[in-house]
Order: sequence, then structure tokens, then C-alpha cells
Amino acid sequence: MRSETLRPALSIVIPARNEAQHIVASLQPLQTYRPQVEIIVVDGGSSDSTAALAIPLCDRVLSSPAGRARQMNLGANVARGDVLLFLHADTRLPADFVQRLRASLASHRWGRFDVRLVPGSALLRLIGWMMNQRSRLTGVCTGDQGIFVQRQLFAELGGYADLPLMEDIELSKRLRRYGRPACLQPALCTSSRRWQQHGTLRTVVLMWWLRALYWLGVSPQRLAKWY
Repeated sequence: MRSETLRPALSIVIPARNEAQHIVASLQPLQTYRPQVEIIVVDGGSSDSTAALAIPLCDRVLSSPAGRARQMNLGANVARGDVLLFLHADTRLPADFVQRLRASLASHRWGRFDVRLVPGSALLRLIGWMMNQRSRLTGVCTGDQGIFVQRQLFAELGGYADLPLMEDIELSKRLRRYGRPACLQPALCTSSRRWQQHGTLRTVVLMWWLRALYWLGVSPQRLAKWY
């Protein structure tokens, strides 16, 4: 049950849709950090038991139209923490994430974690390493990396743009005006199911192609049809 008297230092916002297979395993490790960490799950119209499974393991479960950007904005609007962490429903944070995140905010206004894909392989470890190095070089972060930001700055920027794809990259581009992201280690672990289901190399090529088209000006609405 949410405490109304103790304000959390951090709010974790998790957009979810048909994540019954993963949501409990993602939420259970976070119970240790409550009530200093607020947990908000925003369900985007699941047809499975995602919302029901999440209710006893978080502070709030909200219903939203499907769309990751919309879901995350809704969660941020009701969050009480001074810092927002946007996390995928199939992702697990490192054990000391609260301390590392707090320390990073002494010199940064936003950031992300390194990412490790699990279950892994030699190729997936290389992909994770490339994702992390690219992010360090460009200052652009993806949702897989657990983007966090000061709540005040997020509000000033108007939150995520209501895009069907590339909402994380678009937000990163705006956040870079306020400084480079903190890049935290150790890595969080996120599911490699997307690569496994569609083929690792095929998925990598598709993502690179979509991002290249986005940087060339192709609309996210059009890219979403190819995703």
C-alpha cells in the first residue's frame, strides 16, 4: 500500500502491455526499495493478467491507451518522486541502482544505465557493448537502458513526444541541450526475446535501418509500420 506521508525519492514508471510472463519477475526485486522508491505500472490495454499481477507489487496501476510514450507520460503525471526512471517491463535493475542514480544526479540532470541482454550469447554481448558505446559517444539513449531524469526537467520539456516509435531518441535529443547523460554501471539486464524471436542479425539490421531513416527525417509514424 502506498504511503501518503513519506514522499519517495524516486518514481519508477513501467509501461506494460501483455507482460504477464515477465511483470512479476521484474517487480519483485524492487520491493526491497519501497517506500523510498515509488513503483507505477501503466497498462496499455493488456488482454492478459498483467494489471492484476502488478497490483500487489506496486504503488499504482494505471490504465492507458496503448503507446509507450502515452503510458510513460501518464505515469509521470501522477508520480511523486523528484526523479523519474522509465523502465521496460522485462528489465531488472542492478542491486545498488538507487545509490548510483542518486550519486550521478550530483553532476547530471539525466542519464541511463548500461544494458546487458539476457539470456545472452557472444553476439548479444557484442550488441549490448555496441549499444552502450554508441550511447556514450552520441549522448542518445534508448528505453532498453532505463532512462532517468529530474522530474522538473521532464516537466519543463513537456515529457515524451506522442510518437509510436523513437520516442526515447527524440527525448534524448532534447535532453542533450541540458548536458550529457550519466552512463551508469553495472548494467541492468533486459530480455533478449526480441532478438531471439526475430533473429539476432535481422533485428540489428532492422533497428539500424530504422534509426538511420529517422535521422534522415522519415516520420516515426511511417517507421512504426515497418517495425
